[in-house]
Amino acid sequence: MKNRWLVAAACLAISACTAAVEPLPAPVITDTAGLKASNELGDIAADYVKLTLALGEKEAGYVDAYYGPAQWAESAKTDPRDMRELGNAIVDLMLRLDGTPPSDDPMIEARKRFLSAQLEAALTRHAMMQEELFPFAEEAMGLFGVTPELRPLEEFDPVLEEIENIVPGAGPLSERVAAFENGYSIPKDRLKDVFDTAIAECKARTEVHFDLPEGENFKMEFVTGKSWSGYNYYQGNYQSLIQVNTDLPIFIGRAVDLGCHEGYPGHHVYNMLLEKNLTKGRGWQEFSVYPLYSPQSLIAEGSANYGIELAFSGQERLDYERDVLYPLAGLDPDTAAAYWALQIAKQALSGARMTIAQQYLDGEITREEAISLNQKYQLVSVERAAQMTDFNDQYRSYVINYGLGLEMVRDWIESQGDAPVWRWKAMEQLLSEPMLPGDLVVE
Repeated sequence: MKNRWLVAAACLAISACTAAVEPLPAPVITDTAGLKASNELGDIAADYVKLTLALGEKEAGYVDAYYGPAQWAESAKTDPRDMRELGNAIVDLMLRLDGTPPSDDPMIEARKRFLSAQLEAALTRHAMMQEELFPFAEEAMGLFGVTPELRPLEEFDPVLEEIENIVPGAGPLSERVAAFENGYSIPKDRLKDVFDTAIAECKARTEVHFDLPEGENFKMEFVTGKSWSGYNYYQGNYQSLIQVNTDLPIFIGRAVDLGCHEGYPGHHVYNMLLEKNLTKGRGWQEFSVYPLYSPQSLIAEGSANYGIELAFSGQERLDYERDVLYPLAGLDPDTAAAYWALQIAKQALSGARMTIAQQYLDGEITREEAISLNQKYQLVSVERAAQMTDFNDQYRSYVINYGLGLEMVRDWIESQGDAPVWRWKAMEQLLSEPMLPGDLVVE
């Protein structure tokens, strides 16, 4: 937000509104200045949580997870603040945060940067809640802290030509690919067994490298009527609810995808490690709440997608799916390599999804054109292309967090070392500290 301080001055001129502070237990600090600074930052963090919960009362889905004090959530419902008060509160917290003294502790400075970035996103979303719209790239920067590089769709045409050789025949390529993939859908009566098995394997591979909290677990549900294919609702105390959407056929490759992305080492593990190391370990209450439209989502989605390839290298995944999941799903293991080759080729088309979303949300193309382009450049059925467009309607620029997030996380983690052990260690650091998209930039 380039004009943030002009907005700040205007908002504060109207009135200031700061939620009541409930101080958290402070760490043992010997110097008075350090103790005061720690308490001040704790107070800001508590007010940030209350502010986020209050904003969540204005927009369903804004708060993706919360496991802090129940009375704070109850207060957000019973003592609501209007949009003017919430805007003033955001700016007030920005000013208070900027007024805190610098620290010699890198983690404290990282904490402050995290809070600052989350507040910048809250200011952007606050404006959007009042029907202010931004161009796609500006919105992405305001909410998620990155400006996506969008490639012209024509640059993806050579990829389509390569896939023509994998799925030859007459008729539109998207229809041929959709027909081919339909032969790899998991029968509904076998979905639970296949997903339970895949998630267990994702967990087993993660446990080799991570010390997961004792008693952690998740509940899985199959649902309908959603614009997404899978979702993790973190419940706190190391528990999650994972939902899988069955509106459309679920292909065999989605079992490992969703098992890793939503579970291990993806969203479930990310939220658990933040709770274990920051909320409980350091008493940093700001990590007990997760606003969906914030830079935290790029870290969450990027790491969840990278977790798939971290847990399963290409050949390992093919072998596992062929030998274990295909028989469970009643599919022919001898055809696994052909399906895998197509999925690998399609990965090169991921950037096209962002470009189509930008064109659609910026009003450059109609909904019908967006569906057609998704069908062509994502090589999906018309039904799935419509679902993807529904996702754009609901979540707008959030789509950047999947492809761009994956690229940024992959680049950062793989710059830490070539050996798997070092990549797992880097992944654990990423999931356990107040990291921001800017921290992932590899020079």
